[in-house]
Amino acid sequence: MDESLRQKILALLDGHRIMTVATLRPDGWPQATTVGYVSEGNTLWFLCGRESQKADNLARDNRVSITIDHDTPDLLAITGLSMAARAHRVTDRAEAEKVLRMLPLKYPDAPPQTASMKMPGPDEVAIFRVEPEVISVLDYTKGFAHTDLVTC
Repeated sequence: MDESLRQKILALLDGHRIMTVATLRPDGWPQATTVGYVSEGNTLWFLCGRESQKADNLARDNRVSITIDHDTPDLLAITGLSMAARAHRVTDRAEAEKVLRMLPLKYPDAPPQTASMKMPGPDEVAIFRVEPEVISVLDYTKGFAHTDLVTC
């Protein structure tokens, strides 16, 4: 991948905080949900409930489709990312703690934590590391539906 495209991907990852993750349900239907994420390079992490349908789906099949984008009033100003990736449950405590330290940095304007609303610990959530295999970089400013495809 050329450097300008790599920088565009990193800028889009750094400039956003939520993504849509589609997993496969047991009946074969896709399930799309919105999650917060943090990233380092092209690697992303997200949290979900340990007993959630998303965690169960990923235990069966770790393939995910992801979109990262934002709302814009101008159709021809759409930019974002679409990815085919694999999600791996984080089992290493040091990696889990690192992700939990990264989250407040991604959300600096969040209200202070209270006893009733605090960030869960690594034993209270499922943390998934997402490793993209194919990234589609959407940039409608280059023309309607323009994408650049990157294989990781």
